[in-house]
Amino acid sequence: MGEIEGTYRILQTPGSRLGAQKTSGVSTLEPGQNLLTAMASSPAKAHERDLPVKIKMLDNTVEVLDIESKCYGQTLLTEIYKHLNLIESDYFGIEFQNIQSYWIWLEPMKPVIKQVRRPKTTMLRLAVKFFPPDPGQLQEEYTRYLFALQIKRDLAEERLTCSDNTAALLVSHLLQSEIGDFDESEDREHLKTNQYLPNQEKLEGKILEFHRKHVGQTPAESDFQVLEIARKLEMYGIRFHLASDREGTKINLAVSHMGVLVFQGNTKINTFNWSKVRKLSFKRKRFLIKLHPEVCGPYQDTLEFLLGSRDECKNFWKICVEYHTFFRLFDQPKPKAKAVFFTRGSSFRYSGRTQKQLVDYIKDSGMKRTPYERRHSKVRASTRASNADVPKQSVPFTEGLRTPGSPASTAVPFHSVHSLASPASILPVFAEPSPSSLDPRASYTRIPDKTTAAPVEEAGRKLMQQPGSPVLQGVGFGLPVDHPQLSSLVLKSPLGLTPAFQVNLNAVTQGSSPLLSPVLSDAGGARIEEDDEMKRKRCPTDKAYFIAKEILATERTYLKDLEVITVWFRSAVIKENAMPEGLMTLLFSNIDPIYEFHRGFLKEIEQRLSLWEGRTNAHVKGDYQRIGDVILRNMRTLKEFTSYLQKHDEVLTELEKATKRLKKLEMVYKEFELQKVCYLPLNTFLLKPIQRLMHYKLILGRLCKHYTAEHRDFTDCRNALKEVTEMTSQLQHSLIRLENFQKLTELQHDLIGIDNLTAPGREFIREGCLYKLTKKGLQQRMFFLFSDMLLYTSKGVTGTNQFKIHGHLSLHGMLVEESENEWSVPHCFTIYSAQKTIVVAASTRLEMGKWMEDLNVAIEMAKKSTEKSEMLLENSVCNRSNRSSDEVSVEQESEDDIHSSRSSLDRQSHHRANTTMHVCWYRNTSVSMTDHSVAVENQLSGYLLRKFKNSNGWQKLWVVFTNFCLFFYKTHQDDYPLASLPLLGYTVSCPVEADGIQKDYVFKLQFKSHVYFFRAESKYTFERWMEVIKRATSSPARSSLLLPKEKDTHTD
Repeated sequence: MGEIEGTYRILQTPGSRLGAQKTSGVSTLEPGQNLLTAMASSPAKAHERDLPVKIKMLDNTVEVLDIESKCYGQTLLTEIYKHLNLIESDYFGIEFQNIQSYWIWLEPMKPVIKQVRRPKTTMLRLAVKFFPPDPGQLQEEYTRYLFALQIKRDLAEERLTCSDNTAALLVSHLLQSEIGDFDESEDREHLKTNQYLPNQEKLEGKILEFHRKHVGQTPAESDFQVLEIARKLEMYGIRFHLASDREGTKINLAVSHMGVLVFQGNTKINTFNWSKVRKLSFKRKRFLIKLHPEVCGPYQDTLEFLLGSRDECKNFWKICVEYHTFFRLFDQPKPKAKAVFFTRGSSFRYSGRTQKQLVDYIKDSGMKRTPYERRHSKVRASTRASNADVPKQSVPFTEGLRTPGSPASTAVPFHSVHSLASPASILPVFAEPSPSSLDPRASYTRIPDKTTAAPVEEAGRKLMQQPGSPVLQGVGFGLPVDHPQLSSLVLKSPLGLTPAFQVNLNAVTQGSSPLLSPVLSDAGGARIEEDDEMKRKRCPTDKAYFIAKEILATERTYLKDLEVITVWFRSAVIKENAMPEGLMTLLFSNIDPIYEFHRGFLKEIEQRLSLWEGRTNAHVKGDYQRIGDVILRNMRTLKEFTSYLQKHDEVLTELEKATKRLKKLEMVYKEFELQKVCYLPLNTFLLKPIQRLMHYKLILGRLCKHYTAEHRDFTDCRNALKEVTEMTSQLQHSLIRLENFQKLTELQHDLIGIDNLTAPGREFIREGCLYKLTKKGLQQRMFFLFSDMLLYTSKGVTGTNQFKIHGHLSLHGMLVEESENEWSVPHCFTIYSAQKTIVVAASTRLEMGKWMEDLNVAIEMAKKSTEKSEMLLENSVCNRSNRSSDEVSVEQESEDDIHSSRSSLDRQSHHRANTTMHVCWYRNTSVSMTDHSVAVENQLSGYLLRKFKNSNGWQKLWVVFTNFCLFFYKTHQDDYPLASLPLLGYTVSCPVEADGIQKDYVFKLQFKSHVYFFRAESKYTFERWMEVIKRATSSPARSSLLLPKEKDTHTD
């Protein structure tokens, strides 16, 4: 008898997010075994192939495979994948119907005959098992083709329920993929012989109307459109399992990449995200979901559902286990130790590759699939290709890759029985070109194509061969030098930073850069867009559309930022049990509702933009070409969350107190900040909700300014602006306090030799690099100006990237004078204080002006303050001797570090070097609190094309601009940036004729000899990128008297 119960503990380590420290799951493999060796070591008593198995493919053709009688499921799966030459095979599986007529997935680790009762007469079928949230995550075009066939099957079987318009639109794209451009007579003939929908006849007119609009669309583009439309439907990838709740109400359970879903009919009524689930288990017919206590409280943490039978319950439990492992875990589950005497409950665990492992395999394998052409099943002349044989596709997103060590085929014979499909759905053929393989009726044909791959590979080779190419700042610290992605790219550092991050970023000119970064131009990893003029022409050109698109792009980034707290940090503290329950409740109860609200808001914006662009049902455009109604409705809802936002001050304060008090939490906090996904200081993300309101205010103001008063969207935008302005006026003072407190805590973590920097009443004013005059000459120092004191530090020698306090000066009684003539040092000024007198020099006259102005303002403010700041100063800075800190030897500094109040973790950790502190150090510049406030208003996200150095190619990247820095991603779904480029010191301008750029909407970033070109999609987008970069990298205007003497200022 089968197991009557089973348990699966949800490990809070969402491993599909690249770069985090993950805990693997548990597998049924023996220690030291992997899936292939397990199959190989199974006894093979008889080699005769005496069991014919029929398998229906996704195109409805039926293949017969002769297998051994005791063949394992994995052997059958492997042979099918080899037959299809399928690389991204882990998304697929084989399913069959049991006696009760519900579908079950074939398990790889069990013999086929133990799962399928009558294997000779049972029809198995290939199907998509794991549906990723975005088709862009599928690397291979052939995989996307198979996914489109799955959507076609789901439509025919009424699994993918949707409106008639959406169904007709999906079928029209399938028609374009299969038979090419619109021809009414051929379309009608094809629809007569092929049933796509149960009610196809009454929708035929709409299908033809939509198909008429797809002229010029390649099969690959059609497949992608099918997936892009389907993924936005609520029933995408959903498989119902009939159940009832405790009250007996009939419901449907399902599982997806995000968690366990509950439906009533076809309406989703609840979602239990993986981040909220602690354990999944079943006992007989009861399916149990145990939630974390902070989600529903300690007394309602278990939900119970009743399924039809024990087998149905176990089947659904297995699918949940597999979905969680595939999408959320980092590595293949580790082997589970066998029990000595007996076991209780099911030991089932997912035994395949996770999505992360699959992505890495595609990216890191050494053998590439030969490029192929995607062809329609029928070829006929069209207006766009009257003299062409077949419509052709563009280069796929990423070339498929093979691992050299792939097991050899066992040559299991296949033979086709009969075909139930139209000629459009013939399986791919990968063979050397021959007359038969070039048959235009074949869906795929392998051809040797050197012209498409060469520019990409050549660009990659040239990238590696540039010894002096400038590099950018790395985002994720902690990778070993022998990391597989970096080992071949390690260069000598011009600054002596960690070698693991000294990899090249293909800039336009050579020279040594002050900051370092992981490689951006991975030829196999990013989309290459030689020319997207056709795409641009199909998009709306109204300025309001691009403003709405900016809202969408920045909302996507904002939601990812919230997930750093709601998903990633939550997982880290729960895993280590590091946070007190009270603080856990305070933190997540105030940010989870905001996160959930913005998830819904983002979905609404995506749907509206899809209609606006005409990608879904937008043929009925009219009212869809506006965004104000969506924003107004959601801003009114957001007002209800103001109380949560007002508590973020308390949240930030309590989190900082707990971090100081609890060493375990402090360690988890600091280790988490070193994860790639935490690309900014952690507490920065807690400020994002209020800062987002400020951004809404600015962008709505831009919309209102663009519209005339008569425009139908003007009133909604104006009313939405009023709602946001009301919220921001309530939260403005709170934001100022939070930004100051966040900056003080950030410095507290990064400075050695100071306690209680966050004392009440202290305000941060400016940080930056100055040269201090000592007996040894001018020595580089980092200075930090606060409302009550001036600190100066040097870069630590302990390898921690932290800065060590060298001295502090009280602002009371301080005097600042320009002293260039006295010392014959350019841009020099003297600081007189009660403790000592120091002489410092700035890099430019403009920098000197900024420091002197802020110092004089701070000194005047200090005169008006009470003597409390003197007490704060005495209690803050660690007690040190009065000797000149500039004379301290290396050995003495190391000894001081040992006795420092900072924890040992500080001395062991490699702190990020893309913070403003480190950027100022390398770029010889400074940043004020005013600059930080301006930068908050100048955050931007979106796709840009970055020009390759040695070719005319452009690399498409998702770019986020925040905290004076550009962060680069492959797509907006990525969880952490590939690299970053701090822009302090850079200038932004348009290319000149000598740059040889022949494209529109290109802007140029330059720091000394380092030049980068980026290309925007429209005039509006181009102007926005220029505007935000200029504003964020140019300090507010200073005294004009300082400017004429210095020509080399940081202006554009």
